[in-house]
Amino acid sequence: MTKTIISAVIILGFTFNSSYAQKGTNSQIKVEKTMEISNKEKVVALLKSIETGAHEPIGYINPNKYIQHNLGVADGLAGFGAILQQLPPNSAKVNTVRVFQDGDYVFTHTSYNFFGPKIGFDIFKFENGKIVEHWDNLQETPANTNPSNRTMIDGATEITDLDKTIENKTIVTNFVEDILVNGKMEKLASYFDGDNYIQHNPNIPDQLSGLGASLASLAKQGVFLKFDKIHRVLGEGNFVLVVSEGSLGESHNAFYDLFRVENGKIAEHWDVVEPMIAKENWKNNNGKF
Repeated sequence: MTKTIISAVIILGFTFNSSYAQKGTNSQIKVEKTMEISNKEKVVALLKSIETGAHEPIGYINPNKYIQHNLGVADGLAGFGAILQQLPPNSAKVNTVRVFQDGDYVFTHTSYNFFGPKIGFDIFKFENGKIVEHWDNLQETPANTNPSNRTMIDGATEITDLDKTIENKTIVTNFVEDILVNGKMEKLASYFDGDNYIQHNPNIPDQLSGLGASLASLAKQGVFLKFDKIHRVLGEGNFVLVVSEGSLGESHNAFYDLFRVENGKIAEHWDVVEPMIAKENWKNNNGKF
């Protein structure tokens, strides 16, 4: 699989160069057609190729610069190919439910069967129409729905309020900094519309009161949730993704939290929590964040 993927990229590049030299105008038309494909569409196609084995989406990656932040995968295009080679044949399934764009970044919310069922967030950075960098966070899909009968992936998908992207990013950033980083619980209610709050975390029910009760229950067990640092905030319209690190009990974790904002208040939340792997087990040196 690794050789196939790399060969596909080389062949695509050689075909383009030869066509340009020999046909000129036809090559220009091909480039224009490629540019008509949005970065969102490129990412969705690339993720789906994990399932289908399609070669064309590999061409959306810059073969000379692909920085990998999944610490279980080696750097570069070869690392991407190597991990695919390890997949049992015909085992992969990919269903991207949400896709967003913030400048040069495209981020997705996807249900996978990837070495077992998982829910994941992926972030891709583009330069000149090519993917040059990738971050992700994966969590095993729970067998059951949460206390409010919701899954980690269902819920609202419509992107609205594009004119409020910056405002909504600010609201969510302030919430995470105030509540999850600095523990200013007296400000908690100000970020919500009363008790209205839809929750997709597999262990927490709906409503703000449900969140408070769950955190209190964990605290009684000596398990505390603490965010140490926000690394990245991306958003499009009413959706905002926050990438952070911190601890849940004694576990050092990467937290990816997706929020939907409605009328200036946090209305819905999805998350993926992944424990950080020990540095001696990293397969690249780019860091998780």
